[in-house]
Amino acid sequence: MTVSSLTSSRVTENTLNFLKPTSPRPDLPLFLFLPGMDGTGQLFNVQIPRLMDAFEIRCLTIPKTDQSDWETLAKKTIDLIEVERQANPKREIYLCGESFGGCLALLVAIVAPEWFSRLILVNPASSFKQRPWLRWGSYLTQWLPDWFYPGSVIGLLPFLASLGRIEASERQALLAAMNSVPKETSAWRLELLQGFKPKESHLREINIPVLVIASGADRLLPSVLEGQFLTQTLPNAQMVVLPDSGHACLLENDIDLYTIIQAYCASEESDRLVQYQTEF
Repeated sequence: MTVSSLTSSRVTENTLNFLKPTSPRPDLPLFLFLPGMDGTGQLFNVQIPRLMDAFEIRCLTIPKTDQSDWETLAKKTIDLIEVERQANPKREIYLCGESFGGCLALLVAIVAPEWFSRLILVNPASSFKQRPWLRWGSYLTQWLPDWFYPGSVIGLLPFLASLGRIEASERQALLAAMNSVPKETSAWRLELLQGFKPKESHLREINIPVLVIASGADRLLPSVLEGQFLTQTLPNAQMVVLPDSGHACLLENDIDLYTIIQAYCASEESDRLVQYQTEF
């Protein structure tokens, strides 16, 4: 199966599913991507060509009409992951969540941290509550006329992405993904983000290696500040700052998630070696 198959994979309309954009490679670690608020899983296409040599990839897709609460979303995602684990119990699993998906990834990791080799959080929207104006946006979205809603989405693009760093085709893909979600679902998911607040004691129990990727030019959320909070709270976390990137950094031409992960893993191994030498 080729990368382009991501857009043609068969999806059950009303249930969460994993898209499978790469050919079966049970010998490789599994990379699970949980998407942003659009829930399509389609916006990960840019990163797949580099990752597919090292991982078999799954991209979660959330139905556009789904209005589950956090607990239900986490349970449905965990059920999907359990199917993958049963098929290959000894396989390493990397869990990666971007924005809205970063919140979902945290909840999944709180429930079952032992399932994952690494957790990767890309501009997680756990900082949403620090932007009061976004809360008003969730209220306004509910009352927008249907004919006006698509135009309002276009106005959000400069906040979601550093447009000069993204190809025109990816800008169109971002806009299409945003417009694919009905305004009622958008309002609901914004409300979920407003109420997202896991206990710090639960976050401190996620003892697996965590990489937080934060965009320095994120105009939507204070991602660097949130990254600092998470690296101070999660017991085994590191942060990488992308100084010129916007919120949707994984769409950008020069952001290579695979290279970032490689560098992080090398740094992690180096830290282990230093610790070993210090102890002995």
